[in-house]
Amino acid sequence: MLNQIKGLHHVTSMADDARQNNAFFTNKLGLRRVKKTVNFDEPSVYHLYYGDEIGTPGTVMTYFPFPHIVRGRPGTGEVGTTVFSVPEGSLPYWRERFETFGVGGVTEGESFGQKRLTFTGPDGDGFALVEDKGDKRPVWTQGGVGNDEAIRGFHSASLRLRDGGATEELLKFMGYQEADTSNGIKRFAIPGGNGADFIDIETLPEAQRATLGAGSVHHIAFAVEDRAKQLEVRKALLDTGYQVTPVIDRDYFWAIYFRTPGGVLFEIATNEPGFDRDEDTAHLGEALKLPMQHEHLRAALENHLQPLEA
Repeated sequence: MLNQIKGLHHVTSMADDARQNNAFFTNKLGLRRVKKTVNFDEPSVYHLYYGDEIGTPGTVMTYFPFPHIVRGRPGTGEVGTTVFSVPEGSLPYWRERFETFGVGGVTEGESFGQKRLTFTGPDGDGFALVEDKGDKRPVWTQGGVGNDEAIRGFHSASLRLRDGGATEELLKFMGYQEADTSNGIKRFAIPGGNGADFIDIETLPEAQRATLGAGSVHHIAFAVEDRAKQLEVRKALLDTGYQVTPVIDRDYFWAIYFRTPGGVLFEIATNEPGFDRDEDTAHLGEALKLPMQHEHLRAALENHLQPLEA
């Protein structure tokens, strides 16, 4: 069993419209855009990162906005719901805020003994807020949401699978422990994590398989402290029979990827070097930052990419 993984690092999804995506996360959810860059493999498309003040691992939601992409079809083999942590007693504020901003799919409920508010993003993305009185992570309060209500970071993510057995064993190998079951959903927790500590598995044996598109999660990333820890995890996964990519430099972290038995794409990402490696904290996410291999395209990209603010 591994002990290097410390919870979630980031969740990366697909979107249709970059400006709409940016407005949803910065204006409606009050998160900070901590990086404006491009997709390494398709530089004509943004890669946008949203999180707390410095983009702390465990807080960062990221997006590839592909203009005119078809909407994804929900199903198995994907992340179903991405859940954010908010302070105890703050859900009435969020319900009123969502009504004011016209956020869709808002439903109140309870999950694993915690109050929960589900909602959808602009592309039908599945989200929820959970009240967690024990979450003391610092927050970004310059996005229009006060300290008593602001999002602390990720709480959990749910995986929708036809058969959860092999993925459950993988999570245990990664250091997660089975913590609870509620309404047929199994919860796994990472001991000593970074606050983004839970993975839920929902088994839907008769459901159709998901298709990737706008509103779909592309991959989910787990955090390790540094490159040495990452290499330890990579070797252990390879030794167990997983096909794992070589280490890839993503400028703000190093990444490895592998496909899980249930079909979900997992990433292991380092906490280093962080989003302040190429701009100071006070101005994170303001300028267009390009990977070195795409810097020669700057003039064309600045002319092509949709302005994020109207």
